[in-house]
Amino acid sequence: MFKNHPKGLYALALANTGERFGYYTMLAIFTLFLQAKFGLSATAATQLFGIFLAAVYFLPLLGGLIADRWLGYGKTVALGIVVMFLGYALIAIPGMNMPMLIVALAIIALGTGLFKGNLQVLVGNLYDESKYKTRRDPGFSLFYMGINIGAMFAPTAATMVTNFFMGKASLFYNAKIPALAHQFLDGSITSEGTAQLTKLAAEQSSNFVDLTAFSNLYIDKLSESYNYGFGVACISLIVSMIIYLSTRKLYKHADNNSKQLAAKNNGNAVSEVELTPKQTKDRVIALGLVFAVVIFFWMSFHQNGTTMTFFARDYTQSMITGWTRIGFNVINLALIAIGIYALFSIFQSNTKRGKLISTATLLAAIALIVIKYNSMDASITIEPQIFQQFNPFFVVALTPFSIAIFAWLAKIRKEPSTPRKIGFGMLVAAAGFAILAIASVGMKAPYQLKDVGGVSDILLDPNWLISTYLTLTFAELLLSPMGISFVSKVAPPKYKGLMMGGWFAATAIGNYLTSVIGAIWGSTIPLWLVWGVLIALCLVSAIFIFSIMKKLERATK
Repeated sequence: MFKNHPKGLYALALANTGERFGYYTMLAIFTLFLQAKFGLSATAATQLFGIFLAAVYFLPLLGGLIADRWLGYGKTVALGIVVMFLGYALIAIPGMNMPMLIVALAIIALGTGLFKGNLQVLVGNLYDESKYKTRRDPGFSLFYMGINIGAMFAPTAATMVTNFFMGKASLFYNAKIPALAHQFLDGSITSEGTAQLTKLAAEQSSNFVDLTAFSNLYIDKLSESYNYGFGVACISLIVSMIIYLSTRKLYKHADNNSKQLAAKNNGNAVSEVELTPKQTKDRVIALGLVFAVVIFFWMSFHQNGTTMTFFARDYTQSMITGWTRIGFNVINLALIAIGIYALFSIFQSNTKRGKLISTATLLAAIALIVIKYNSMDASITIEPQIFQQFNPFFVVALTPFSIAIFAWLAKIRKEPSTPRKIGFGMLVAAAGFAILAIASVGMKAPYQLKDVGGVSDILLDPNWLISTYLTLTFAELLLSPMGISFVSKVAPPKYKGLMMGGWFAATAIGNYLTSVIGAIWGSTIPLWLVWGVLIALCLVSAIFIFSIMKKLERATK
């Protein structure tokens, strides 16, 4: 699985892991911060969330243009890291107002636009060498796994930082308090809500008798704790820059845009494949059609930072017992992933020594998991953002299976084309949201929870949400790494950066459209129908891509 890949892949993947760790740490608590700090409704919070994500994924189009025409990929990536650092440093300052927040988000989005797409073009360029051409898809799967290693640890980092600074203020997190505190301060609270807030304030400390002082203090300290959580990204970016610059010799040969290649006249230059104008047009159209479909995947998938986090906060048990506890400790998840890779290594190692080391690693991982599980409290309290660690964990854990399955299918010449994989991914995504729709039948709609701090009196087993994340991960593995690989392979050579930017622009539109579901969340429709809208969008997208499948496959051969 890890063999026969260019060394530059691992260097670039590690640099990306650090950046993604910071980004997802910020994203895990972003909508919670917006509601805690500014008292925004779900509709308003998801609107700002959607705009920010749209900018993050749209600006790689600009970053690709800059790299293609002027700076080259390597310099543009380094510039992106510096710009992102400035944005995260700004957003980490406590007490910020909304204009300051928007400026910080704009800087982060610009830096990400310079960094993200161009780093992936560098990875794609590594596989232009003839000896690596057949390894492109599994290479991007490994690269994508690196992204998710960073994302897996992010919610835990955000939670630890938040809890640490809340503890310093002699407070602890309670999902009901922020909404009730804002209602009390703006005078919209009901008598039932006031009684609830009084009770919750007493649970924090018996010294609180003034609800105005308590409400202001709790909002300020929780918001400040989230700010410090955002600051984690600054540290991770420093690590990314060190990795990126110190390993440059491993990927330097792939840092060539069209102009740089044309300027080279020595034997080390990589020659470009010449396409006719018709071939170029057909490939651009095919990519555009695929981009149109993935818009609706990302619109659905990135509910993880909005409505799925709200669902975790308002409809899911926060007190966990039984075997499910194991999944809410990121060290346990890391040990499970290590065990899976050790198991694969036992079968793939060519030497007896390698098999013995892999077996010992597997046994050690199992033993540590058992020890840690037995040492856990009988019940643990969790925070809503922690559910976001399950998707990246499943990506990391399932990537070896994905690579093995597609390698076997390729060997027997049955591997589906990338557009076909994307179509299957949309069908699987629909199934994922069907799980939440079933769980939500009979539950109160969000607007009906306002008077009780926004939290349902009936709370669901967390396995409903975990199962949804698992199913969406199957969809993601069929769509995202394969889609990125597809763009790097099919894009006309002169437009590699621009076409990779186009992939992210489609993602941007999908991310902005997450706010549509946020608006529905705040409406009067039943909760199950919120997920029903996403099911319908995924199914329609799947039908569309299968209807044009022959055209896509013909244009991209």
